[in-house]
Amino acid sequence: MKYKKNLQILLIIFFQVVPAFAGHELINLDIVKGKENYQSQCASCHGVNLEGQPNWRNFKEDGTLPAPPHDENGHTWHHDTGVLFDYTKLGGQLALKAAGVTDYNSGMPAFNEILTDDEIWGILAFIRSTWPLRIQEAHAKRH
Repeated sequence: MKYKKNLQILLIIFFQVVPAFAGHELINLDIVKGKENYQSQCASCHGVNLEGQPNWRNFKEDGTLPAPPHDENGHTWHHDTGVLFDYTKLGGQLALKAAGVTDYNSGMPAFNEILTDDEIWGILAFIRSTWPLRIQEAHAKRH
C-alpha cells in the first residue's frame, strides 16, 4: 500500500514537472497584452508584422545592423529565450558584454525602465505565437 501511495505521489509530481521541461516557458502567457506591448514598443523598429527592417543582414554606416525580423524568416527563433529576454531588458550592448562579446555594436536599446519583466516575457510569447508550429517546436527543442 505504501508503494502504491509513493507511486501516486511520484506520478503527480512527474506530470506537474514534465510540462515545464517538455513545454516552453513562453506557453500560457498573455499574448494579447504581449501583442499590444510589441506594437507600442517594438513595431517601430521590428515592423508591425514582425518583418524587420529592410536589408537587416547588412551593416549600416554606424556599424549596427538594422532591426531583424521576428517572424519565421528571421533568426529570433534560433536564440535561447533567456538570451532574448536579456537582450530586450538590458539592451544589446549590455547583454552582449555580459556574454563576453565586446567586438559587436548593437543598436538594440534597453527596455528595463520601460517594460516590466512580465511585459517582456509577454512580448516574447506573442512573437513565438506567430511562428508556424514546426518552428515553435524546433525552438522548444533547442531551448
